[in-house]
Amino acid sequence: MPITTGSNTMTKGGAWLLEASQPNALFTPEKMTEEHRLVYQTSAEFSQEIIGHNEQLETKDWNLTKQLLVRAGELGLLGTDVPESYGGLEFDKVSSAVIAGRLGPAGSFSTTFGAHTGLAILPIRMFGTENQKQKYLPDLVSGKLVGAYCLSETGSGSDAMGAKTFASKQDDGSFVLNGEKMWITNGGFADLFIVFAKVDGELFTAFIVERTFKGVSSGKEEHKMGLHGSSTTPVVLQDVHVPADNLLGEIGKGHKVAFNVLNYGRFKLGASTVGGGQNAIRESAHYAANRQQFGQAISNFGAIKHKLGEMTIRSYAVESMVFRTAGLIDKTLASEKQETKDETSKGAAVLQALEEFAVESSILKVAGSEALDYILDENIQVHGGNGFVKDYPAERHYRDSRVNRIFEGTNEITRLLIPGRLIKRATKGDLPLIDAAKKVQEELLSPSVPNSASDETLADQMTSVSMFKKVALAVIGLGLQTYGSKISDQQEVLSFTSDILIDTFASDTVVNRARAAVDNSITTSALQCDAAICYVNDAAMRIDAKARAALAAMTDGDELRTHLAALRRLLKVTPVNTVAIRRTLADETVKRGGYIF
Repeated sequence: MPITTGSNTMTKGGAWLLEASQPNALFTPEKMTEEHRLVYQTSAEFSQEIIGHNEQLETKDWNLTKQLLVRAGELGLLGTDVPESYGGLEFDKVSSAVIAGRLGPAGSFSTTFGAHTGLAILPIRMFGTENQKQKYLPDLVSGKLVGAYCLSETGSGSDAMGAKTFASKQDDGSFVLNGEKMWITNGGFADLFIVFAKVDGELFTAFIVERTFKGVSSGKEEHKMGLHGSSTTPVVLQDVHVPADNLLGEIGKGHKVAFNVLNYGRFKLGASTVGGGQNAIRESAHYAANRQQFGQAISNFGAIKHKLGEMTIRSYAVESMVFRTAGLIDKTLASEKQETKDETSKGAAVLQALEEFAVESSILKVAGSEALDYILDENIQVHGGNGFVKDYPAERHYRDSRVNRIFEGTNEITRLLIPGRLIKRATKGDLPLIDAAKKVQEELLSPSVPNSASDETLADQMTSVSMFKKVALAVIGLGLQTYGSKISDQQEVLSFTSDILIDTFASDTVVNRARAAVDNSITTSALQCDAAICYVNDAAMRIDAKARAALAAMTDGDELRTHLAALRRLLKVTPVNTVAIRRTLADETVKRGGYIF
């Protein structure tokens, strides 16, 4: 049952923690329309085109990079989030997720593309004046102009509000900017910069800065671990005169621009990891099928099967969460009857929808980046010594991926945001989480936790998921009871809680995607059920460990023993034969030559 707020009934961000999900209410890849599949094909073909240029791109041939951006513009890929009135196509968020995923394997260019389409275009689309949109968006959408996003500084990475870049307001309403931004993607060749500075040293504010403005310059290219084909430089601002018309949003409201854009950035980053992971699974499957050791293909060995099976399961989980979240955002936007609104109102509605599902987007960022790193690490292992040399792309994938756990807010910071946002929404009355947590606490005082028997598909896993939700609520409730408003200072407890929430959302999603596949007679439904069973089995063990750590941090003695006893009742999960499941998934992966879903 959806959460009811006032006279409106709709699915809200975080609602999956408080209610049973319905399988056919989720958007899954199996529900993609013909338009989505056309977008998929176009972006996949373009990705292969880029991959063919990777060697040249890694020489830092920025002219080629800009040519490829123009090519992306011609294909309509730069304007997916921009209305037609400004030269874009304004696809739904499912299409945006598809494009991000298919470009994921493109490595460096994927980063260039993401910074341009998300971090540079979106602020103007969402917060720009009509004149700013008319002036800049068409050229950004065509690739004529390349954009960059200038937030971080030497002393302010995660602490973005600690920026020192200074903006002096002039008598004529213009501004003079001084400061240095660091780690700027596209910094070496961008034509347009979204710059954050403090007006009079206090008011955090966003500006649109053109490279042609006197005093704008780029520093030397950073020597990075990976992403050698993307530009990363400091951007120096020395007495840069910025016209009043280039103020982006309101003075002192730059945090709204910065953090709302990052919400979407986390969603897109999570989506991009899907394609990167699936590409690596294809490479591993091909190599394992052809590499002979001890007189047979290494794909026949149990240790390799385990790797291929687990790579598939993790990719399945992230993919499922990405499309579920995209579907939720699209559903929310559809409920707003966008066609009746002007562009400013539509932009505000998009921002509201992104904010509504900021928790889910943060989960995608953390889960996606860590699943991808696992998959790419195992890809190297499957390749053995060949994975460590540049003759095979496995080593480049590994290097390129590592920064994803730092991009768009480090995974440590983002982990804190996941329970933190839920608690904040609960205290504001937007989500009845506190009442739900109290009910779970009362339930845990009973001698047992009832398990409902059912002959439904994945009934045991559904029961497990419901218990995972209770564990998450119990830990959150105890945290609020123990620390109150000071819970934000308990980073370890919040991090443990975040991991519980991530595994709970993932488990809820894969179980219901698999159930939907069965209900709709999808050919891979049996394999999807296998992946869901395995994921939930392993998630139970991870959740148990994280919950124990959190409980031990908050209680001790008899109280701790009482909570641990309740935890044992909640997480009574009968182990399944995950060895057999992973072998089945691995065999299918090798047979089909790649990702099977």
